[in-house]
Amino acid sequence: MSANPASATTAEPSGSGFRIPKVPFWAQIVAGLVLGVLLGWLTRSYDIEWLYTTLDKIGHIFVQLLKLAVAPLVFFAILVSITNLRKVNNAARLAGRTVLWFMITSLIAVAIGLAIGLITNPGSGTGLTPKDGKLPEHAGSWLDFLTGIVPSDVITPFTELNVLQIVFMAAVAGIAALKLGEKAQPILTLSESILELLQKALWWVIRLAPLGTVGLIGYAIADYGWDLIGKYATFTADVYIGCALVMFGVYPLLLATVAKVSPLQFFKGAWPAIQLAFVSRSSVGTMPVTQKVTERLGVPKEYASFAVPFGATTKMDGCAAIYPALAAIFIAQIFDVQLGVGDYILIAFVSVIGSAATAGLTGATVMLTLTLSTLGLPLEGVGLLMAIDPILDMMRTATNVAGQALIPVIVAAREKILDHDAYNSASASPVDDFEVHDAEPERVAVAA
Repeated sequence: MSANPASATTAEPSGSGFRIPKVPFWAQIVAGLVLGVLLGWLTRSYDIEWLYTTLDKIGHIFVQLLKLAVAPLVFFAILVSITNLRKVNNAARLAGRTVLWFMITSLIAVAIGLAIGLITNPGSGTGLTPKDGKLPEHAGSWLDFLTGIVPSDVITPFTELNVLQIVFMAAVAGIAALKLGEKAQPILTLSESILELLQKALWWVIRLAPLGTVGLIGYAIADYGWDLIGKYATFTADVYIGCALVMFGVYPLLLATVAKVSPLQFFKGAWPAIQLAFVSRSSVGTMPVTQKVTERLGVPKEYASFAVPFGATTKMDGCAAIYPALAAIFIAQIFDVQLGVGDYILIAFVSVIGSAATAGLTGATVMLTLTLSTLGLPLEGVGLLMAIDPILDMMRTATNVAGQALIPVIVAAREKILDHDAYNSASASPVDDFEVHDAEPERVAVAA
């Protein structure tokens, strides 16, 4: 009989004793959704005040934890991603192709949104009137958008979470670092270490997503109820159908015809990021998962580390294309304003150019006010949609993140730098695998 403690330790995982089975992360999310709906229904049906408050606090804390990492994460992710382009051949070409495909898919998405809106007339028969609307606290305009890119100081963008200004500063710092060359290497090394630290901390927050799901979904059901959803039934269905057509129709078609890869395999690999986006309603908060699944789908790390952070702040097919197109038609019908062909062209223009205004955070109010102000529609219309926004935002953000993973795959495949073996074998959840990877050093230390 061996008295070697190392062998005893390493043999322990394969013992015959009872072990609690590990629940996959996707199953935890689904369980959170089901439990959230159930608790929300109970809260609203029986007017359980303490449960209503608890659900609100749980969801609020989860979102706040995500937002806590947004400002530094965006800054260092963009800075490092720009400097990583020096390791990639034809970096300028890759960046240009990435932006081009962002614009192409946004145009397709906004066209689908407009078509669905014109066919279904989501503002008709709702019973809503202009009196039901109210002015938003903050409205976006082209002047605000253009002048708001450049910050007045380096502190305020971080304290007020102005992601667009943070992206601007990070881009300037990244380009300056490229120009400095070796002299900037200490700063780049520090930035890479800080980025890894932030991503590590955010992974811990991501692991709380099933609990956050219970709070967010439960509170939405308890606060808004099915009656309110019924008033917006057509509009809600339009947003979900439009996003589904883009995510499960347009994206697979582009993968099959342009990238010439399996669409099913893409969703197998990207699904962990898509489901987390649905729950968290934050493209930036989902960014570490999005980048990991994109790399697992065979996109080179150096290119993925540029394309994914860039997409998380600018690539918004759900929030900046489908949603504002449908919302503009909905609000125009409520306020009895006739839209013409020129207005629809303006919607498409705003969707492609102004999508950075959404900045990867929960909600798309800034983008909506930007669209309405461009069309000359009453901003009170934003108030009509605020109540239903969290429910819409889940599907919008899932579509955003799917597109943010899609474009790097398409560009990498077109440029012949996609690892097809990695793409065809991608399947595991990055959250579960990350935990296994983390545990390995600890086991080795014990065995030693």
